[in-house]
Amino acid sequence: MAAPGARGCSLAGLLPAQTPLEYALLDAVTQEEKDSLVYQYLQKVDGREQDLSVPEFPEGLEWLNTAEPISVYKDLCGKVVILDFFTYCCINCIHLLPDLHALEHTYSDKDGLLIVGVHSAKFPNEKVVDNIKSAVLRYNITHPVVNDADASLWQELEVSCWPTLVILGPRGNMLFSLIGEGHKDKLFLYTSMALKYYKDRGQIRDNKIEVKLYKDSLPPSPLLFPGKVTVDHVSHRLVIADTGHHRILVVRKNGEIQYSIGGPNPGRKDGIFSESTFNSPQGVAIRNNIIYVADTENHLIRKIDLEAEMVSTVAGIGIQGTDKEGGAQGEEQPISSPWDVVFGTSGSEVQRNDILWIAMAGTHQIWALLLDCGRLPKKNELKKGTCLRFAGSGNEENRNNAYPHKAGFAQPSGLSLAPEDPWSCLFVADSESSTVRTVSLKDGAVKHLVGGERDPMNLFAFGDVDGVGVNAKLQHPLGVTWDKKRNLLYVADSYNHKIKVVDPKTKNCSTLAGTGDASNVTTSSFTESTFNEPGGLCIGENDQLLYVADTNNHQIKVMDLETKTISVLPVFRPDNAVVDGPFLVEKQKTLPKLPKSAPNIRLSPVAASPGQTLQFKLRLELPSGTKLTEGVPSCWFLAAEGNEWLLQGQIPSGEIESISSQPAISLQIPGDCLSLEAVISIRVFLYYCSADSNACMMKGILFSQPLQISSAHQGGIAPVELKYGF
Repeated sequence: MAAPGARGCSLAGLLPAQTPLEYALLDAVTQEEKDSLVYQYLQKVDGREQDLSVPEFPEGLEWLNTAEPISVYKDLCGKVVILDFFTYCCINCIHLLPDLHALEHTYSDKDGLLIVGVHSAKFPNEKVVDNIKSAVLRYNITHPVVNDADASLWQELEVSCWPTLVILGPRGNMLFSLIGEGHKDKLFLYTSMALKYYKDRGQIRDNKIEVKLYKDSLPPSPLLFPGKVTVDHVSHRLVIADTGHHRILVVRKNGEIQYSIGGPNPGRKDGIFSESTFNSPQGVAIRNNIIYVADTENHLIRKIDLEAEMVSTVAGIGIQGTDKEGGAQGEEQPISSPWDVVFGTSGSEVQRNDILWIAMAGTHQIWALLLDCGRLPKKNELKKGTCLRFAGSGNEENRNNAYPHKAGFAQPSGLSLAPEDPWSCLFVADSESSTVRTVSLKDGAVKHLVGGERDPMNLFAFGDVDGVGVNAKLQHPLGVTWDKKRNLLYVADSYNHKIKVVDPKTKNCSTLAGTGDASNVTTSSFTESTFNEPGGLCIGENDQLLYVADTNNHQIKVMDLETKTISVLPVFRPDNAVVDGPFLVEKQKTLPKLPKSAPNIRLSPVAASPGQTLQFKLRLELPSGTKLTEGVPSCWFLAAEGNEWLLQGQIPSGEIESISSQPAISLQIPGDCLSLEAVISIRVFLYYCSADSNACMMKGILFSQPLQISSAHQGGIAPVELKYGF
């Protein structure tokens, strides 16, 4: 079929016909009346002299979940098509996805329906196709997605907000538009009647669109998009929201899994651990063997009792709520996309963790769940189990106000508590306004700390600028954690791929770690290491270690705030099997033999203790005029002959991709040591060639590191340099 003619393609062209239809549908009582009204509407718009046609997808755009680019007027001819204009940071776009999933389960491409996601970025970080790939995986999007990075289709159609759905007929002719979330009934009505109308006229084709899912090409991973992490300050265990695997992990500080609850598939079931399920959980908080979970896509707050090994629901009804006031008992109170949780204390005379603060991203508010009878600022005594709004009008704004209900948030996604004076506040990572805000625990007043700008309606004041107050710029921060020892706040500046530090007294915000590149480089330096959309962080080990959920790298990174070193936390089962959901575990590589000429360098003994991490930093130099051989991976291997218990759960090997950025090899001494003396061997194999690639060589080297292990437990990271020049 020929491409569309000169007829204008703005969505405004649909309004003269669609607006009267929507008014008529308000008066319709029966389903038959509604079907008839939509059918008559389709007869009217289909009878136009000239179609209101959608423009062709521009050439050169990047596509996901397809074998090749799709054409509106070739591949989609004979289909009813839904264009979903979305951006992956937007909570409203996320809320729409279950409706699209349900529609895809009802109608397939053989029935004549195809959904195409048109990703039109808000933030610069969202224009990068690799970041969109991660979002496609995170939200289980299985239909084709096109990266309209320059928003060319958005602008041609004059789309005005996220999300917007445009329903097309089989000629690329625009039929309906739906703006915002919450239109599931209309979406199903319009789609079903469009399919019926055009099937009655023989214009629907049942050809299959070839889909190539990006998720099918992924290797197994111990973690999948971990969103949040917290620490139990009594037992020093970590609780990880393994969001992509839809489960909660409780791990010892060496990474050994103690409990795995839920997963690998999404669900909504309470009960014993082996039967319980979650759906993309995010925030976690732990006290006295009780974990509270922001079960985000189930719109629930869940409670995990580690002693009873039971999961229960304490807030939410499992359906997205629209109530912006609350006040009912938790299990009767609808809530919307809770993203983080943190313990707090009410105004009662006894200091206790009797409040669970909730970052309610879906309604742009801060809520509270009363874990015991108590009082909120400017509130009467509240019953145990009450769940209600504390701050935020529900309007998506960057509005600060002394009256908490008049303030406005924009998708709050991270919380941390500073209960002590002079702070006495909640810190809030307000992602869509790209700010960090504070909420007073004394009167609920909402104030600005860093980022954004003074105009409360401008949600586009983002960037990557170190500075003071409003002069500092962030990009969609998702996590915050308070360091009470240093009186500093750490921020997961997610879309800048950095960890930043804020002094709340001076409002100074500066980069602590990360280069700004979305990659996965772990070196001895904070500023040389990289992250990929870190979503959460927490502080532990007596305020020495900062744990970071490096979401798109599928890792928990450990930052030592005293030695300024970074390592990766290995996550493993007690039997040394990597936990990876439904995937099979990769067999350990066979340890290759070193050439006889390989030097054996015996290092001076190092004192270590249970729980401590040794970080071996490679410092290798190639001969002048040579480079690593492309396509042949140089690599390293760990061994501990006679003391294999040292390597249980560790990462035993890895590749060396660049001489200029050599890896740091982490080894955490197990908590239960079977010997107080041992030797760790690090074997390195380098493949390099002359600059003109006329001659290639392989060299090996063996580093032997004796360990003297004391019985006293202490944390921290001990760096060891492995230097050698070939």
